[in-house]
Amino acid sequence: MTTIGLLVVPLLFVYLESPAMAGQMAAKLFAAQTWLSLLCCLLLLLAAQRQARAQGLTQSPSPWLLGGVLMALLLEFSVAPHIVARDNLMLWHNLGTALYLGQCLCAGKVLWDTQPPAA
Repeated sequence: MTTIGLLVVPLLFVYLESPAMAGQMAAKLFAAQTWLSLLCCLLLLLAAQRQARAQGLTQSPSPWLLGGVLMALLLEFSVAPHIVARDNLMLWHNLGTALYLGQCLCAGKVLWDTQPPAA
């Protein structure tokens, strides 16, 4: 997520011929990243459920994982269409940036939580 959002997309706007071309490519990259994120979240949910069953526990899904999924879906299906249509671009771009950063924070927290405790 950080590579696409903080490195690749800004470089598109620097090196491609026009901002419109860079924006179209960025939208495609963000859409691909969203679907990959959703797949990873699904795999994490299944792994957590399997682990809980093996230990004889019931475990509710991580609120951080669910928050990241919700932000990804909101970004892809609510915010991105407005950005692509250039509809009130500043508002929708700022909202999209906030949701993307929120996703990054949720992913970081989930990654932190999946690490085994220090010995």
